[in-house]
Amino acid sequence: MTATLKDTTAIVGIGQTPFARQLDPPEKTLACQAILAALDDAGIAPSEVDAFASYTMEETDEVEVAKAVGAGDVTFFSRIGYGGGGSCATVAHLAAAITTGQATVGVAWRSRKRGSGPRPWRDTRAQLPTPAQWTRPYGLLRPVDEIAMLARRYMHEYGATRDHFFNVALACRNRAAQNPAAIMHGRPLTREAYMSARWISEPLCLFDNCLETDGALACVVVAAERARDLRQRPVYVHSAAQGLPSQHHGMVNYWTDDPLAGPSWTAARQLWKAADFGPSDVHVAQIYDAFTTLIPLSLEGYGFCGRGEGAAFTEDGALELGGRLPLNTGGGGLSEAYVHGFNLINEGVRQLRGTSTAQVPGAATCLVTAGEGVPTSALLLRS
Repeated sequence: MTATLKDTTAIVGIGQTPFARQLDPPEKTLACQAILAALDDAGIAPSEVDAFASYTMEETDEVEVAKAVGAGDVTFFSRIGYGGGGSCATVAHLAAAITTGQATVGVAWRSRKRGSGPRPWRDTRAQLPTPAQWTRPYGLLRPVDEIAMLARRYMHEYGATRDHFFNVALACRNRAAQNPAAIMHGRPLTREAYMSARWISEPLCLFDNCLETDGALACVVVAAERARDLRQRPVYVHSAAQGLPSQHHGMVNYWTDDPLAGPSWTAARQLWKAADFGPSDVHVAQIYDAFTTLIPLSLEGYGFCGRGEGAAFTEDGALELGGRLPLNTGGGGLSEAYVHGFNLINEGVRQLRGTSTAQVPGAATCLVTAGEGVPTSALLLRS
């Protein structure tokens, strides 16, 4: 029998700092605050932590974090690349380590001062990586410029319109209106404001882009057997996957026959193969939303609709509470905070605990995805 991660581990604690455009504490302090909050939420002492997972882009390292929070001997540690593509993989790596006996209490975290910090693409001293040598000299300096190309192609091939992108932005803003922790809480969005907003990289306007945020989040993963005896209702890791498609080129996907079939398609095949349920059984989704365009592309990639149908899927309030697939119920990266997608993991946990500020009644299954357009990862969570 093939070994799997199905329901062998659970997320038992979540924590976060406040979110803002500028926070005073350094990233290490924010990381420790989020980790300690997650451990307290779980009712687990820091000295029991023996595994860590984060992003290669994380500026705080395991050595310093472990010392600062008072962890015990650490027997597993992992870093996942590709920015927001690694968010769900942090939990997946911990789940694998715990299931195979390499660790017992794992902490995943992301701490970032993107709101007040520098922009990565402004560093002209570093030699461009190979993919960027085919984009940066031709004006695609920022991620938004690269995704704008995919957005324009998607509009051209499948008839998507800015109204479809607005549907995504509006759903996220409406959920932020219910979440006091969201940066955009109390700041409603109208179609008029969206359509008149300045371009960032045409056809993407200001409200098609995620926030720039300072903040940190963390979660705690343990074996399912232990989870049942802890403070919080366990949220089980039912399935987990990563995806790097053949001949992939980050963001723009130049080398493939179909640039719009991104890494989500690869991750989805693995995710659903290991699961006991399918897309139609997902009660709520937390889909990576650095840009509105990524939502219809991900809806297609993860099987909620057919090719070219992601834009139309957003119509008639489908992404709102009570719709076909309530989405990003804390506000997502567009309206709660952008911390490389980690807030989507924590919000998925809240939904399955029944404690979200925009609770989906009876939610028992949740899809969480990492960044589309880059090597990615995804989780299926269940209560």
